[in-house]
Amino acid sequence: MTTGNGRMFRALFLLLGLAAVWILPAAANPPPKTGFCVPVGVWMDPAKEDGIADEALFARMARRSVVLLGESHSSAEHHRWQVHALAALHARNSNMVLGFEAFPRRAQPVLERWVAGALTREAFLEEVEWDTVWGYDAALYMPLFDFARMHRLPMVALNVDKALISRVGEEGWRAIPAGDREGVGDPAPAGPGYLERLGRIYTVHGGPDTKAPEPDDPGLRHFVEAQLTWDRAMAEALAKARNSAEAPLVVGIVGKGHAEYGDGIPHQLSALGISGTAVLLPWDTDRPCEELAPKGSPAVAEAVFGTAVIAEPIDPHRPLLGVILEAADGGVKITKVMVPSVAEKAGLKANDRIVEVAGTPMRQVRDMIKVVRRQAFGGWLPIKVKRDGEILDIVAKFPPPS
Repeated sequence: MTTGNGRMFRALFLLLGLAAVWILPAAANPPPKTGFCVPVGVWMDPAKEDGIADEALFARMARRSVVLLGESHSSAEHHRWQVHALAALHARNSNMVLGFEAFPRRAQPVLERWVAGALTREAFLEEVEWDTVWGYDAALYMPLFDFARMHRLPMVALNVDKALISRVGEEGWRAIPAGDREGVGDPAPAGPGYLERLGRIYTVHGGPDTKAPEPDDPGLRHFVEAQLTWDRAMAEALAKARNSAEAPLVVGIVGKGHAEYGDGIPHQLSALGISGTAVLLPWDTDRPCEELAPKGSPAVAEAVFGTAVIAEPIDPHRPLLGVILEAADGGVKITKVMVPSVAEKAGLKANDRIVEVAGTPMRQVRDMIKVVRRQAFGGWLPIKVKRDGEILDIVAKFPPPS
């Protein structure tokens, strides 16, 4: 992979949340200004900027074929919102299937055993290779998985292996032999709005410099094709579930970037003959109001729900480091350091390559996760990083128990 394409594809994973691993949820943000456009706890129609009564909204949603509940993968508040939305939908239509971006298709047998009550939580997370395949704090998602098992709702693995998306990002869709595509069909072409947004992301994070890429830039083309492959794979899994004999209401738990503005999964579902997909989104109080319905574009979703921006540790029983990680060149790299956090106070920086932690070489993201999870409050963690060609010894000091 060339340097430019490598940056491009890492940007795709960071954007959509597959390879990034949160060891600390988002840090505190300044208090929202008063008068924000979507009040906390209120459903709104972004196209009309009007409130929506819960009963009317969910009565309508329960009659849809597919409802997508978007999320920021690391937000505890978003996942709590998803559980409440699921409960409201289930109360009106119990013939339901839940689809999850977090799982590749090969995990399907494990999901079925989980729903049947045949696995403990620990065994379930181990068998789906949670830390390797998804990596976000499992405590964020367990209430959703528990909801499915409690009600014996089928869970569907929507995703494909990261290797396929990575290969498309490097080589392009047409270069992948049909037998290596995991059964994914040709994606429907992206609309102009989606292309424009992906182009902006590629320019900022993926291209070799900050100039706007040329339309025929192969790096940009492969970046878009990787995104479309991802969208198409999940749309196909959702459509298959909907087209089963039971014709259930299919609810997708997916990253919001796959669902906003009618692009991504909704666009691919439409190409597959599934029309009228509903998109519901949480709307954080610090998100710009102009993104609700940009001029000349469709509304971001059919309905949005105001959510507060809350900084909180997901698991109060273990300390948190405060970094986002990704696999890089056979090792582990920091892509973001949260502020404030233990990592920030220790002097860790974005783009640091983690060489060794507590005397253990770090070759995979899961190696780092396992080491951090073993730490105790009040402990010190020696970390060896490579920065600008120099090896640095850093000590992360975890706070004492509160």
